[in-house]
Amino acid sequence: MVLKLSMNTKGKVVLAILVIGLLATFFLLDGNAYLNLGYLQQVRGDVVFYVESNPLVSSVSYFVLYVLVTALSVPGALIMTLAGGAVFGLPWGLLLVSFASTIGATLAMLVSRMLLRDWVQVRFKTQLVTVNQGLADDGGFYLFSLRMVPLLPFFMVNLVMGLTRISLWQFYWVSQLGMLAATFVFVFAGTQLAAIETLSGILSPGLIVALSLLGLFPLLAKKSMNWLRRGRTEQSADQHRQ
Repeated sequence: MVLKLSMNTKGKVVLAILVIGLLATFFLLDGNAYLNLGYLQQVRGDVVFYVESNPLVSSVSYFVLYVLVTALSVPGALIMTLAGGAVFGLPWGLLLVSFASTIGATLAMLVSRMLLRDWVQVRFKTQLVTVNQGLADDGGFYLFSLRMVPLLPFFMVNLVMGLTRISLWQFYWVSQLGMLAATFVFVFAGTQLAAIETLSGILSPGLIVALSLLGLFPLLAKKSMNWLRRGRTEQSADQHRQ
């Protein structure tokens, strides 16, 4: 038991050092200077030329970089998504972004779970009861709704889910499906990069409402079905008592 605890603690320390080291490298190299709309618009022509000359290397490099950015919860996923559309076009860009973002999100969730979950579950046990119960009852629907609402930061959903009891596989496939609509919107926006003036201009109020309603629909439908089932069960029980 002692040996198992020691190895577990050692693994967490190594993971924490790795994450801190990668984050420090990102900021020391001024990574934020490259993850902004102006820089993307400035270098798009040169990057497209390189991609056309080296499609495989470019695709793999972009995919790995996207996974790292999202896994480390570094601000820049939106710019990376726009870049996918601007450089690779809609079909291939959508495929790359969809899988890279989901894999990166899953890694971010695992980092959060391995480093923070035990401490948070003990420290905020009472507060997390409701969240864990909601996931136990509505798991996939609950996460799907969070993924579809553009107002919730991408990285925050990853980190918070790591503190819950949701399974790795469920997190992955629901995230893959739940982020698809918003991913399509942003990758398509990337193909129209020259017309984009600000990041906030990509999401109109109407689009935010539409994505939110689309995400909430499965959860509301499940709640409605449960309500109808309870109503029928109670009605049947009353009839038996009579």
